[in-house]
Amino acid sequence: MSDSERYPVSFAQQMLCVFDSGDPNSGPFGPHHNITWAWRVGGSVDTAILAASLDEVVARHEVLRTRIVQDGEDLYQQVAPPSPAEVSEVDLSGVADGDRDRRSEELVIELEGQRFGIEPLPLVRAVLGRFDDQDSVLVLIAHHAAVDGWSMQVMANDLASGYARRTGHDVPATPVPTQYRDFAVWQRTEPEEALPAAHLEYWKNKLAGATMVATKMDYPRSANRPVSTSVLRYPVASEISDALTTVARENRATKFMVLLAAYNVLVARRTGITDITVATIGSNRKQARFQDTVGNFTNFIPLRTDLAGCETFQDVLARTRTSCIEAYSKEIPFLVLLSVAPELMSSVATDNDALMAFQPMQLPFTLEGERVGDLELRGVPRRRSQQVGTEIPDGALWQLDVAPTGEIHAYLGYNTHKFTETTMRVMADEFDQVLKDTVLDQHGPLRI
Repeated sequence: MSDSERYPVSFAQQMLCVFDSGDPNSGPFGPHHNITWAWRVGGSVDTAILAASLDEVVARHEVLRTRIVQDGEDLYQQVAPPSPAEVSEVDLSGVADGDRDRRSEELVIELEGQRFGIEPLPLVRAVLGRFDDQDSVLVLIAHHAAVDGWSMQVMANDLASGYARRTGHDVPATPVPTQYRDFAVWQRTEPEEALPAAHLEYWKNKLAGATMVATKMDYPRSANRPVSTSVLRYPVASEISDALTTVARENRATKFMVLLAAYNVLVARRTGITDITVATIGSNRKQARFQDTVGNFTNFIPLRTDLAGCETFQDVLARTRTSCIEAYSKEIPFLVLLSVAPELMSSVATDNDALMAFQPMQLPFTLEGERVGDLELRGVPRRRSQQVGTEIPDGALWQLDVAPTGEIHAYLGYNTHKFTETTMRVMADEFDQVLKDTVLDQHGPLRI
């Protein structure tokens, strides 16, 4: 293979390699590190046309047929030719109308618990659960090494549009997307644009003396328990979600900023620490040319907020808002950030402490109630806890899904070889209490 066929990896791909222990059964390249998304589909679906449309998506987005190659000290991407993606059917014809929403989510959970590794290519497959000729559920499963949540929406849009064109509808062809390898090349060859010196200087000063918030584990790493991830899901009370909108508007903040401010209060109550650095996850898609690119753009962003001297939740929110605006405007790849803040992760590199990241989930576009050609699609809500979920490489992840209706559903994924379900439920209850104490009373005395 010539050097011209080798493309540099992105910093996100390199980060995956840092977390990789080489175990083929776990980790960021393992068979349980997947993203699963599902839609109820109204209308008659032709499986052969669906398969051809998914193959078109694979041909359109190179990252779905890309390998990350480690050759000695060399690390690079290698793009393979297009190949057919697996499309299978599940017969759900015996499910009564009133049970179909429940069965749809159960199917998603079942599929998410199955193995889907990085070989063979492509790194996406689809399952169609058919209730009857006019009602089905479509599940897309992709490996997280190749995609992120944003990418799943891009792929779904391309799949629906391609299906509509193949069934005779006049759906405009979408422009040829920028490929993910172009993003990686941009990161590596345009440092003045991708890694501004002023951004590096900001992070060097902002994170001086900071370490990530650590969460005590129930089981030490040295116990070497079997690797697994479970998920706790629950709804956030409507009075909180309603108040969240008001608090965000009154303080010129986003809902994520309000939720993060409340999380900062939770951390302060649990640890007694007021200088708090939380790991959050950004979309890392500021460049317009990468908006329709499929790939793993995931990037850790440490948000440092000092709560010392805050008298009300409104004070905490003001400081959290400032931290968010500064950090997101100066986002750089986390691996590069660590070069100017080398002690940041030391607090979560012990035998008894793990990282807990905090992530909002409010995608800029979704196929929700849209009609494309003959089909109408709406997302399958994820409301049930599950014993086996997509693998979290290390620790735990809070995710708060803010629906277009304003409803909020919490997701708390955690490594069962590090935490017990009881610990996670206690933490969820504590956060629920913090939300009541803060969002419902932003001007009252702060208790931390």
